[in-house]
Amino acid sequence: MSNAVPLAPTGAAAVQPVDLDRPWHWLALGWQDMRRAPAISLAYGALAVVSSYLLTFGLWAYEMPYLVLPLGAGFMLVGPVLVVGLYETSRRLHAGEPVALGDALLAFRRNPLQMALLGLTLMLALLFWVRIALFIFVLFFHQQPPTFDALVATVFFSSASLPFLVVGHAAGAVLAAAVFAISAVSIPMLLDRPGTNVFTAITSSIGVVIVNFRAMAFWAALIVIFTTAGIATLYFGLLVTLPLIGHATWHAYKDLVPERPA
Repeated sequence: MSNAVPLAPTGAAAVQPVDLDRPWHWLALGWQDMRRAPAISLAYGALAVVSSYLLTFGLWAYEMPYLVLPLGAGFMLVGPVLVVGLYETSRRLHAGEPVALGDALLAFRRNPLQMALLGLTLMLALLFWVRIALFIFVLFFHQQPPTFDALVATVFFSSASLPFLVVGHAAGAVLAAAVFAISAVSIPMLLDRPGTNVFTAITSSIGVVIVNFRAMAFWAALIVIFTTAGIATLYFGLLVTLPLIGHATWHAYKDLVPERPA
C-alpha cells in the first residue's frame, strides 16, 4: 500500500488511490460473498422487501402516499447503517471465521455507541430530506398532498411536473452527496476498528471521496442504479441488490482504507 495518501493531520486514516473501474471489482467480490453466505444475504434482502411493503401499505392506510417517493429516495441515506450485518458477514468470511445470522444481527456490539451516533446522524438526514421534499411539493403544487390515485398524475403529468422534478432531484442530489461522503466507508470502519470514533470515521470517509473522487462518484452512481432497480421491480429486486451492495461496500472499505501498520 505504498501509494496510500496519509491524512494524519485530521486524525483520519490513510487512503488508497484506486482506478475509476475499481467499483466493478468490489461488486465481483460482493457477489462472491453472497454465494458463500446465501442464507444471510438473502435474509437481509428479504427483510428489505418485506419492510418496504409494510412501509408502503402503512403510508397508504394512513393516507400519506405522497411520502412513498421521498422515503424511497431516503432509503439510500440510511441504507449503510441498516446493513451492518452484511459488513460483519464479509469481515468474518475473509478472516476465516464462521458466519451466522445471529452474529450478523448483533454486529453492532463491536462498536455500539459510535455506530449509534452515526446512525442517528443518518436518520436526522432522512428526516431533513422528508421535510425538504414536502416543502418543495407545496412550493410547486400549492395544494394538499395528493391521494394515492392522483399521486402519479400530479407528480409526473401536470404542468408543474418538470420544474418540480428538476428542483427535487437537485436538492436530493446535494443532500445525498453529502451523506454519501460521510458514510461511504465510515460504518465499515467503525465495525472493523472498534477503537475508532465517529469523527475519525467520518473524516476518513470524506478523505476517501476526495482522494478518489471519480471512482467514488461512479460507485455512488452504481449504488443509485442498483437500488432504483430494486425498488422499481416492486421491491423484489432488493432481494439481490441490497446484499450485493452491502457486501461490495465492505470490500470498497478494505480496498480504500489500508490496514494500519504493525
